[in-house]
Amino acid sequence: MLDSQEPGIVFLSQELIAALLACSLFCLFPDHDRYMKQLQIINFDQLFASLYEDYSQKQENKIRCIIHYFQRISSDMPKGVVSFERKVLPFKGHADLISYPNSNFWSTSAIPLCKFEVHSSGLIEDQSGDAVEVDFANKYLGGGALGRGCVQEEIRFMISPELIAGMLFLPAMEENEAIDIVGIERFSSYTGYASSFRFSGDYVDGRDVDTLGRRKTRIVAIDALCSPGMRQYRENLVLREINKAFCGFLYQFKYQKYQKILQENGWSSEQFDASALTHMGTSEGKILNHEFRNFQNDYQRMEQGNNIGVATGNWGCGAFGGDPELKAMIQWLAASQALRPFIAYYTFGLEALQNLEEVASWILSQKWTVGDLWNMLIEYSTKRSKGETTVGFLRWLLPSLYGHGARLNLPNSP
Repeated sequence: MLDSQEPGIVFLSQELIAALLACSLFCLFPDHDRYMKQLQIINFDQLFASLYEDYSQKQENKIRCIIHYFQRISSDMPKGVVSFERKVLPFKGHADLISYPNSNFWSTSAIPLCKFEVHSSGLIEDQSGDAVEVDFANKYLGGGALGRGCVQEEIRFMISPELIAGMLFLPAMEENEAIDIVGIERFSSYTGYASSFRFSGDYVDGRDVDTLGRRKTRIVAIDALCSPGMRQYRENLVLREINKAFCGFLYQFKYQKYQKILQENGWSSEQFDASALTHMGTSEGKILNHEFRNFQNDYQRMEQGNNIGVATGNWGCGAFGGDPELKAMIQWLAASQALRPFIAYYTFGLEALQNLEEVASWILSQKWTVGDLWNMLIEYSTKRSKGETTVGFLRWLLPSLYGHGARLNLPNSP
């Protein structure tokens, strides 16, 4: 068990996962106290029963994905390894882990914003690189995968059923936790979404394998606020969302190297960030920023040439009702602070994000830091919360893109 508030990692062979899923197929797991332990039901009885209780084609096609998985492994058992990790940002100080950041941490961060790629078409799971793929998760891993759910998370669990194994031993996530899964194999192709979801045949996963025997498919499960309405613009809830994403995107080893640099120079993280912000226009500030960029480059070379960014999209915006413009900025900030080299954002053609690429390009041209964008986001959220503006963040920041004059909302502007 990887219990709540206890960071840890479990490695399972794909063959063992196949055995566990066979047990789920035959409903062999005791389930009388799983809800008490904040665990999902993992037997497949509800999934199959749904065909009889209220038939729908999406449910039949979810089962087709499961059956196809068993057909594949019966003819050729995979030999790889999958890891499941509970990641935690402790609320209290911890000697070995980054603690849960407060608003001042974000407000004073001098870390540069990472590259922002916008994809108006395509799917996160089809990205060709080694980027971390974001699972728009329920706090209970898998959400309605074994029930009637059939949106982003549930579809991912159907085309890669090995993900289901994590539901066996990973209790619900708290607000300072995320779940990282590396090595799963994709077995099915599909078309559609929600009620139009259809299994469309076999999928041969050609991803490379790392030194631990895991496919280089990295999935991070992070759960967004559910139906937050206007509450999502309150600073404490913006903080909740950015820390959730930061927990998911953070690679602790990389960040510890960053902290070692600070310690060697006698700085705390806040002192370093505040100093760089205060003196960014001076030679001292340029030196600090230069040292950080050197560190970032050193790490990327050290990581065997990997350039592991984040592939994501409208996290928490569909059924969960989040603001896609707000969530896009939150994820960009979290990825940058976590020292990811880029974020690949899939808009799925959402109209509200049609100018996202132009706004992101303009922000990058201004050389804003994480702290700069955070402060602008909080200024906007405060105005939105008070009813002083009703437009989206992108229009509020750059109204000239929407035909409303050339006024720009700049940091520290009157």
